[in-house]
Amino acid sequence: MAELSSKWTFRRTYGDAPETKGTRVLVDRMWPRGIKKETLDIDEWAKDAAPSAELRSWFHDDREARWSEFKSRYRAELDDNAEAEDLAERLSHSAHVTLLTAAKDVEHSHVPVLAQWLQDNAGQSGTEPHTEERGRWICALNQATSHSRQSTRS
Repeated sequence: MAELSSKWTFRRTYGDAPETKGTRVLVDRMWPRGIKKETLDIDEWAKDAAPSAELRSWFHDDREARWSEFKSRYRAELDDNAEAEDLAERLSHSAHVTLLTAAKDVEHSHVPVLAQWLQDNAGQSGTEPHTEERGRWICALNQATSHSRQSTRS
């Protein structure tokens, strides 16, 4: 299992399923071969966040040479994808997210690009993710503001 941050991880759908925490999202356009829908433990199938068929086909023709360009093109697709924006908003409220894929080489697939894009865009539509760290920061800010108000009154 690869980890982008403490919130965002990704792994393959095949093999022994390690215990994953939080929201589990399948992010492939097509359902993984040989896996029954009832046996794959997922919370959501976000097939519309996967690369377009054209981009995927172009990338698979020469993965090594096209990796850098693929990342740029896929991020551009995501920037223009309302479903991906909705996904980022929904997942911004999860404490942990595991993205699942059938790709053999997860590290050089669309998944790490999508994970980074989701992390960068989570909470961009006006609401911010609810995290413990953000909560602690707000409490510290409120305490500092309260303390400075008391100091100026004295």
